[in-house]
Amino acid sequence: MIILLYGYKKCTTCRKAEQHLQRNNLAYEFIDITENPPNATQLARISDLADVLPQKMFNTSGEQYRQLNIKQMLPTLTYQEMLSLLETNGRLIKRPLLTDGKRATVGFNAEQFLATWK
Repeated sequence: MIILLYGYKKCTTCRKAEQHLQRNNLAYEFIDITENPPNATQLARISDLADVLPQKMFNTSGEQYRQLNIKQMLPTLTYQEMLSLLETNGRLIKRPLLTDGKRATVGFNAEQFLATWK
């Protein structure tokens, strides 16, 4: 199964993730998260596989997160509303996002990343 890597080419952690996959000869497809973010169904599946709540899938250090005042909105959003917001704006999604359909990781925590993608 090929790994889908949702990322952004200028993102340092996305480049680290890509380098790790290349060094370990893992087949992957790079998808620009800003142009083709995963849809709500895919995000829900990744959330489940990675054991990460949707509110933890937001890129809290991103410009869009601050501009749209997401921090204040989050406590009032439903699960589905969070997924809808994420699917419509890839810049809001914490990256890199990786999945092979059986496993997934959100963001780049080196230990967890290395344990999952070896």
